[in-house]
Amino acid sequence: MHEVLLWIGRLAGLAGVLLCGVAVAARLSGSYELGSFQALTLLDAGTAAMVMACLAYLALLAEGRSANR
Repeated sequence: MHEVLLWIGRLAGLAGVLLCGVAVAARLSGSYELGSFQALTLLDAGTAAMVMACLAYLALLAEGRSANR
């Protein structure tokens, strides 16, 4: 479970950073939409992915403490 949580955190964090980067780049270029999605929707999805990564890392830390006891 330790490795699974670690990889979930890594992949979700990477996806979140990429989505936020795409949304920011779209807005800086003056575009409100990218394909059929609004830039704000992509920013929200990126933020949600980064929160998921943080929760996965938190679960990893909590699992590590309970395994040591």
